[in-house]
Amino acid sequence: MFALLAVFGFLVVVATMLLARRRATRQHAAIEESNARFAELLKAQTELQGRVAAMTDVFGARQAETNQAINQRLDGLTRQLGSSISEQTRATHENLRRLQERLAVIDTAQTNIQSLAKDVVGLQAILSNKQTRGAFGQSRMETIVADGLPIGAYQFQPQLTNGARPDCTIRMPNGQPPLVIDAKFPLEAWNAMGTAEAPEAAKAAAQQFRRDMEVHIRDIAEKYLLPGETQDTAFLFVPSESIFASVHENFEGIVQRAHRARVVIVSPSLLLLSIQVLQALLKDQRMREQAHVIQGEVTRLMDDLTRLDDRVRKLHGHFTAAQKDVDQILTSTEKLARRGARIGELELEQAVADPAPSGSPERSAESRTGQLRLRVVDED
Repeated sequence: MFALLAVFGFLVVVATMLLARRRATRQHAAIEESNARFAELLKAQTELQGRVAAMTDVFGARQAETNQAINQRLDGLTRQLGSSISEQTRATHENLRRLQERLAVIDTAQTNIQSLAKDVVGLQAILSNKQTRGAFGQSRMETIVADGLPIGAYQFQPQLTNGARPDCTIRMPNGQPPLVIDAKFPLEAWNAMGTAEAPEAAKAAAQQFRRDMEVHIRDIAEKYLLPGETQDTAFLFVPSESIFASVHENFEGIVQRAHRARVVIVSPSLLLLSIQVLQALLKDQRMREQAHVIQGEVTRLMDDLTRLDDRVRKLHGHFTAAQKDVDQILTSTEKLARRGARIGELELEQAVADPAPSGSPERSAESRTGQLRLRVVDED
């Protein structure tokens, strides 16, 4: 019984030990599996940390590139914005400057308009007086003549042989008599026509103007057209283009009468054109007067050119003779060179003779012309 108990106890102990060992084996396997899983977890964690670090580096690099690109774009936008602002500011300043210039031009034009209005008022005051009106026409005529002709080609208010004093005379070319210009155009009746309100008053003013013009044309023809002293044609100066056009349009009879009396009615533009023609004629006259001087200078120039040609030909002869002498010298030098070359090409033969004293050999060469003895000293 005791033995059975002992065996049963032993079996229980053995079973307990087997169970404990199996349990320990299972626990060890579980621990190893846990360790393996922990190692795998550590490895995965390490790989994850590496990937996170790599991703961090990549994200950092990309963020740096993005920041750099953003900074570059911001810098470009800043520069572009600054350039646009500068350009806009410059354009604004330029527009303001142009605006100021235009305002200055407008102010100047306004000042000129005011001055012109004053001048018109003054001109009306001048034209209302007969003496001042005549002085105004004469002053304008003198200005045109003085601007277009040189000094000495005209004369203001000279005295003629009959005692008359025309407003201006212009010297004509080729010794012709001077041309007379009159600037006393009657404007009383003309102004009366402009200020007349009733048709009868305007008609009466037109008749008065026609009579004044006829009288003035007759006076010019009688006082200033002197045979042999003045030209057979005179100018009647009208100090206004509008009056000149109106006279030719509305008073054709006065124009025809002036032509028959050899009096030409001229406006400022026609007077300027006539003066330009006269200036060209005077210039042509001066050129013709100096033509003989030019011909003389050309003749003397041709004489000098002939002498220069003779001297050049003589010098060319001297150069030709010198060239011939040089060619002859070159021919002689070529002959000498050829002869020297032939002498250098001669064959030297050893002459059969007594040996020279002091151990120095004496050699001789015989040419066609004779025997040439050469003393050759050998050097160590």
